[in-house]
Amino acid sequence: MTAGRVLLWRHGRTAYNAGARLQGQVDIPLDEVGHWQAATAATALLSRRTPTRVVSSDLGRARDTAGHLAALTGLPVALDPRLRERGFGRWEGLTGDEIGAGWPEEFALWRAGGDPPGVGAETRAAVGERVAAAVTEHAAALAHDETLLCVAHGAAISSGITALLGLPPGWRGLTGIANAHWVELLGDAPRTPAWRLAGYNLGPIDPGTDWDTGPAPAPTEADAETRDPD
Repeated sequence: MTAGRVLLWRHGRTAYNAGARLQGQVDIPLDEVGHWQAATAATALLSRRTPTRVVSSDLGRARDTAGHLAALTGLPVALDPRLRERGFGRWEGLTGDEIGAGWPEEFALWRAGGDPPGVGAETRAAVGERVAAAVTEHAAALAHDETLLCVAHGAAISSGITALLGLPPGWRGLTGIANAHWVELLGDAPRTPAWRLAGYNLGPIDPGTDWDTGPAPAPTEADAETRDPD
């Protein structure tokens, strides 16, 4: 029986995110802003939910994101490679312009929601199946009032949700998930589908910052004088 609550948390920003490069399974670390995002989001997440188990993709950017929450809770972080990002084969590390120039037909198919052939990319169905299997397995031991936190990646989370909700792999009714934001699912077995989407793209509310570029700079004496010249 499916029970409890599952949070799927995307990792913080990396240099590839900042440069609009397709990451896939390249093991690139969080950048400085990514660490700030993960730390800020961990505090916000814990103000709303109390995870009882944490499982992370084994890629460094996800592990480091999980580590910020573990530092606050003392919870151990289990690793599961099934939560890795979708593999994009020969496209990993490239920008959209570079992919479009080298593989125009395959790129157009991918942008339209299809699976590009001949580049070594995982299909959406395969990604959804492995992520859903990982979530289902780790959630199986949850009591009705417990929360599982899975730290993963944008495309992996979207495909995993699609599979968990019983939707076709090519369904594209979800927007992208911002870095260090999360999704909330509630177990609903024995109904079909066994999960309900309770929240999407959840994260800190911090209107004084630009989330993608990091915290707002601290005010200086010059700022104070500008605001109050007297």
